[in-house]
Amino acid sequence: MKNLALALVFTAFSAATSIAAQPVQGQAALDKATQEDIARHRTMALAHENAAKCLASGKSDEVCEKQLQLDCKGLAIGKFCGMKHTH
Repeated sequence: MKNLALALVFTAFSAATSIAAQPVQGQAALDKATQEDIARHRTMALAHENAAKCLASGKSDEVCEKQLQLDCKGLAIGKFCGMKHTH
């Protein structure tokens, strides 16, 4: 019974991921440049999430900002990894 349940979950997951990978009817597949842009945005988002966790851990803004700059080097424009906000 446990194996049957695992097989059903795996089958459902496989079907869902293959459907999600297909473009919506009438929508073109994403080109390489768009896929690379998506990857850059995800990397920037992860860098900002890590900066938020750094701040939440009690480290200083200066320490967390330096790590953010390292994580984003060559990825985004400016020293704030593509984002700037007020403090």
